[in-house]
Amino acid sequence: MILDPSIQRVLLLAPHPDDGEFGCGATLKRLVDHGVEVWYAAFSPCVASLPEGSSPDRLWGELATACGHLGIPESRICKHDFAVRYFPRDRQDILERLIQLRGEIRPDLVLMPNSDDLHQDHHVLYQEGVRAFKHARLLGYELPWNNLHFRSNFHVEVNEDQLDAKFDAVQAYESQRFRVYSDRNFLKGLARVRGVQIGRPFAEAFEAIRYMM
Repeated sequence: MILDPSIQRVLLLAPHPDDGEFGCGATLKRLVDHGVEVWYAAFSPCVASLPEGSSPDRLWGELATACGHLGIPESRICKHDFAVRYFPRDRQDILERLIQLRGEIRPDLVLMPNSDDLHQDHHVLYQEGVRAFKHARLLGYELPWNNLHFRSNFHVEVNEDQLDAKFDAVQAYESQRFRVYSDRNFLKGLARVRGVQIGRPFAEAFEAIRYMM
């Protein structure tokens, strides 16, 4: 059983489409493999960051394809239209939407950006996520390119099939393939490092923001 048997419904908070796949895609697949109901909430279509000539909803289509590789149905994807890089301005509206998600989904576990993530959108979603879900289990996923420090004090063992699903999900974002951290060797190497930390072949690491049993 993944984590503990009381976890039946999980909510992933992604500032932008692809953050969840990069941060904990293999864990999401493992959760799905164990029959856990996984919801994916993305908060921006990142229109201003898309390659020239892209349709405004390009990332939404790529998100649906990516989630398909992880076993998350499109009916469990929650899409929001906040402007990329302007989350600090929209902080209150984001908090109110998170509170709505709390009531609608009632998750047993929330996966979110970690507390040391330097990106302004990620940090706002971390702060408001903690406020909205202060009575829930909270784990912060790892995005090494956004961290000067990361407290890897919670690990989830994953297998190669789940890592393959993560890579397939990442590759679904054709608009983002130029990013150096989309490389399979990098993703597998990081999982190997995190696995070594717990004496397993592969793992994904999290910051335990709040966890109760």
